[in-house]
Amino acid sequence: MADIRKFVAPEIIFGSTALGHVGRYARNFGAEKPFIVTDPGVMQAGWAQEVMDQLEDQGLAYVLFSGVSPNPRDFEVMEGAEMYLQNQCDLIIAVGGGSVMDCAKGIGIVSTNGLHISVFEGIDNVDTPGPPLICIPTTSGSSADVSQFAIINDTGRRMKFAIISNSMVPDLTLIDPRVCMTMSPYLTACTAMDALVHAIEAFVSTAHSSMTDLHALEAIRLLRTHLPLAVNQPDDLSARTQLMLGSMQAGLAFSNASLGAVHSLAHSLGGYLDLPHGECNAILLDHVIMFNYKHAPERYDRVARELGIDIQGRTSSEKARLLLQDLTQLKKELGIAYGLADKGLKVSDVKILAQHAVKDPCLITNPRKAKQRDLEVLYEEAL
Repeated sequence: MADIRKFVAPEIIFGSTALGHVGRYARNFGAEKPFIVTDPGVMQAGWAQEVMDQLEDQGLAYVLFSGVSPNPRDFEVMEGAEMYLQNQCDLIIAVGGGSVMDCAKGIGIVSTNGLHISVFEGIDNVDTPGPPLICIPTTSGSSADVSQFAIINDTGRRMKFAIISNSMVPDLTLIDPRVCMTMSPYLTACTAMDALVHAIEAFVSTAHSSMTDLHALEAIRLLRTHLPLAVNQPDDLSARTQLMLGSMQAGLAFSNASLGAVHSLAHSLGGYLDLPHGECNAILLDHVIMFNYKHAPERYDRVARELGIDIQGRTSSEKARLLLQDLTQLKKELGIAYGLADKGLKVSDVKILAQHAVKDPCLITNPRKAKQRDLEVLYEEAL
């Protein structure tokens, strides 16, 4: 069988004036009534208002939906879709982080297919694409603005589920590093660690290719180099720009190579305890690397070199130790130096979390096959 790989990506406008093009692009899409999806934090920061001002300058009426929570709920998607249809909107503009953009994606496909958001769970289950979607990311981490993934919180099952489809790729992303200047240092750390895990998991994924490797490796280098500076000097626009670039590169990598066990475990955990996704990924990363390392040593060694670790002449066990040591030190610098027990996880929760995680589609491309008991052990080790 031929080694065939596909690569999907939206149109990307990158730079410190990118947000200023949203009104013109809304006009270019032929929109008459855009639907803005955002959250209270982005409203307070003023970025949603800047979008609204531009639409008004273009003479466009708009509808605002700002009821998105961190880890977007299924009922929020349904409420947004109902509002979109009632107001006869024709374009969606997502202004926010991963939660906002995932919610916007969900609103789009619910509005065109007339089905509950949970129906689309899994891979390639979207029959009719949503309306045109413009994303304006306000965090340097989720990369939902360039990916074919959407992650939604199923409140009934207390878990997150993934929707993976070409239909979920936005039509346009306006990546403006200025909008990240209002992020707190800790939010910067958590979201950028999410991006770093995206890049690492995409590089070791069984579905990786030369196209995705290019983006994954550059993302690892950019994020490791500029993340500490962006956290310690949040007003440094240059560091913010490099962080956004790294996040975008990581998104292009994982959208096309998929992910692995870190994300499978984090999706289940974040939905159950309503924790920040990047924080979950950061805590779990070390344990999954130890689980996977012997099944993809050359790949992890390349990750180590891109992180700037000198592994020349080292044994495999020494290389693994140095990789974990560097990541542990990075997390300590960023203030993510704790275990899952500190976040409220109990041993009694582990089994149900593993039952959900083992069904997550991200696990399919993990370099080492994992059974439910393997995942239980990983949660236990991360306590």
